[in-house]
Amino acid sequence: MTEQTAPKTGPLHIGPHDEIPADPGHATALTGTQRLAIYLILVAAFVVILNETILGVALTPIMDELRIDPATGQWLLTAFMLTMAIVIPLSGFLLQRFTTRQVFLAAIGLFALGTLTAAIAPGFELLLVGRILQASGTGVMMPMLMTTVMTLVPPHERGKMMGNISIVIAVAPALGPTVSGLILDAFHWRAIFWLVLPIAVGALVLGAIKLPNVTETRKISVDALSIVLSALAFGGLIFGLSELARVAEGAELAVPPWIVIVVGALALAGFVLRQIQLQAKDRALIDLRVFLAPGFRNGVILMAALMAVMFGSIILLPIYAQKAAGLDTLATGLALLPGGLLMGFAGPIVGRLYDRLGPRPLVVPGVSIVALALWGMSWLFIEGAPMYVIIGLHVVLSIGLALTFTPLFTSSLGAVQPRLYSYASAAVGTAQQLAGAAGTALFIVIYTIAAAAIAGGGAPESAVVAVGTHAAFFWAAVAGTALVPIAFLVKRPESELEGAPATH
Repeated sequence: MTEQTAPKTGPLHIGPHDEIPADPGHATALTGTQRLAIYLILVAAFVVILNETILGVALTPIMDELRIDPATGQWLLTAFMLTMAIVIPLSGFLLQRFTTRQVFLAAIGLFALGTLTAAIAPGFELLLVGRILQASGTGVMMPMLMTTVMTLVPPHERGKMMGNISIVIAVAPALGPTVSGLILDAFHWRAIFWLVLPIAVGALVLGAIKLPNVTETRKISVDALSIVLSALAFGGLIFGLSELARVAEGAELAVPPWIVIVVGALALAGFVLRQIQLQAKDRALIDLRVFLAPGFRNGVILMAALMAVMFGSIILLPIYAQKAAGLDTLATGLALLPGGLLMGFAGPIVGRLYDRLGPRPLVVPGVSIVALALWGMSWLFIEGAPMYVIIGLHVVLSIGLALTFTPLFTSSLGAVQPRLYSYASAAVGTAQQLAGAAGTALFIVIYTIAAAAIAGGGAPESAVVAVGTHAAFFWAAVAGTALVPIAFLVKRPESELEGAPATH
């Protein structure tokens, strides 16, 4: 049985080691200390999540220097995703059991240690350890940020704050390849880690000095079987999907990916049954009652699908730009920069519009714009397409995504009970990782199958890549069009309409 600890009471001046009682249903504004907590976590989250995609462009020079083959080098990306898949489901328990300050210091500390380890790694093995440590800290950061915002921010201001968070959710991974390309154009690949390390250490020191505790803790135990099933389920599915993409690219693997995917799916079924059994006793690793709220359920479906589109585009656009449009690495990074910056600038604006209009007037046009952008990429990404076409369509796609992420995150989390915020954040983060892996795998598989159909006929590589790109974005456009009706189901949570906690 779990036990709720009594809220701390103390002096009027709240210090960094005191908990800040939060009542978002009745609060009218954030205090300065609460804003400090949110923005400190926000900056740290941006830095750590940027690292999820920043290493992709650097793989080639890393493999050349360390003398490893692509199958081995790919583990620097795969291990990061696998670690995230295992850690994120644990975040719900960690955020319930430990204070915000404790979780933040542990997460950013692990990330800083991993960054230093990767920067000084003499070989592949230690570099891989560094990436795993980085991912261990990264996996907790995003659920902690969303839980803190939902706990502290009054409902009528959540859209504005979630708009800032969308910079982390969407812009950080989208900017990863661009930042990496700019760094590699002037420095050694280790500079990627050396430039990030001072920021991580600075966040660690500032957090140790200034970060307050903003949530209450509960003495809850963790179910060992749930952890094992979670690791097998989410780790197996993401690893299997990643390996499926590698098989499509021609890699020969000892274990067929479909076996790993089946094991992951069976473990997921066991995980779900175990959580249903435990949630009645308040001991679930992820309380699945969050999915009983239609607003949360519909929002997660849309978010997962759009995240798959975003990550699939991140992996495929650089391939097309370099091999079919003839751009170099730096030009490719710069071509994707306007869209990423636009998402960052648009986030706070969309957040304010959400507070005024609610989610549906933003999500419906946003999903429609995403579908139109995908149709445009399917039709216009031909052999030798000019750079302005790539930039223009990527900007249109970014506008559509910017209109959807903030409203979906805000309305989804607002649809669940406040005591379930940490579990809802963990569920959203897990769905993001699964969707990102699925999107990457599906884009690459469709691309490879279509490209292979004409590769043997003597067609130039640019034409082969263009055909594969057309096929991937065509089916993505079909799926994007099918999401439009679901967008009409999104609505403003009752807690925002009535100024009271959600009842679902």
